Amino acid sequence: MDLASKLLLLLEVTELGTFAKVSEHRHVDRSVISKQIAKLEQELGVRVLNRTTRSLSLTAAGTEIVEQAKLLRELLNETKRRAQNYHSEPQGRLKITSSTHFGRRYVQQAIIEFQRRFPQIDVELRLEDRLVDLVGEGYDIGFRFGEPKDSTLIARKLARNRLAIVASDEFFKRFKKPETLDDLKTLPCAIYSSSGMEVDRLNFINEKGLEDSIKLNAAYRVNDVEMLVKTAESGNMFAVVSAQMLNQEVITGKLMPIMTHLKLIDFGSLYAVYPHRDSPVKTRLFIDTIRELIGDKVPSWESNIPNFESMYGNEPQDGLLNI
Repeated sequence: MDLASKLLLLLEVTELGTFAKVSEHRHVDRSVISKQIAKLEQELGVRVLNRTTRSLSLTAAGTEIVEQAKLLRELLNETKRRAQNYHSEPQGRLKITSSTHFGRRYVQQAIIEFQRRFPQIDVELRLEDRLVDLVGEGYDIGFRFGEPKDSTLIARKLARNRLAIVASDEFFKRFKKPETLDDLKTLPCAIYSSSGMEVDRLNFINEKGLEDSIKLNAAYRVNDVEMLVKTAESGNMFAVVSAQMLNQEVITGKLMPIMTHLKLIDFGSLYAVYPHRDSPVKTRLFIDTIRELIGDKVPSWESNIPNFESMYGNEPQDGLLNI
């Protein structure tokens, strides 16, 4: 491993926090990481990390060296981007991250079509529901729902993601169909819950035109979207879902939208997020491919809910805003 590679390895260790996480990310033994950092210290003639049995921390010299490693990574990435734009055909590797459910249903389809068009591009897809560090982990593009919080990334809005309240016929054999918000908040509800996120409130526009919310009666918490939908199908409880979570459940009658007179607030739009405004052509081409798949105006997943355009205060639009 040359000096530049060791510096980038040190940067990765500081960003992920432990040798174990880096070894898992790189699919190598932990001892390999430790030996390479030791070689870096020997080559530079200074200690860069303070090591204890429980933690790692940068020395004063290590802090300065990591800043130089960041500049090195940016320079290498910029060099690659410029070179890729001179290829007559896009090539190289495209590294993508996405939430698990959206990745399985939409990103995978887009990859299949993309590689038919551009067979010289290798694709690596990682499906994770955690917030991934695109720059630190070397991703070209990520797909996220909700307004991106990292202002250093470029975010391109691709599609809206409206909500629906769904339940099965079996549910209404056990419970009275709700007519008011007071009725709804007493009924058992399945909600999405993961580390750092719990969707236990229903946000809507009230009769005065103001944003309002109620707390849902969460009887079941789960961190998997498909299980959330399946639970609603079972009839034990209802669920609040985004339109892109559904497939054919409403069309086949397994689920039905309820309380459709409410004006629900969207559950965050879909964004393509990438590290640089001057992105490689392969990144731009993949975004174009996935937009073809999900639709340029109304997202394709809304067709899974017949007459959805007239429910939950939806207003038909001619095109997406702020793209």
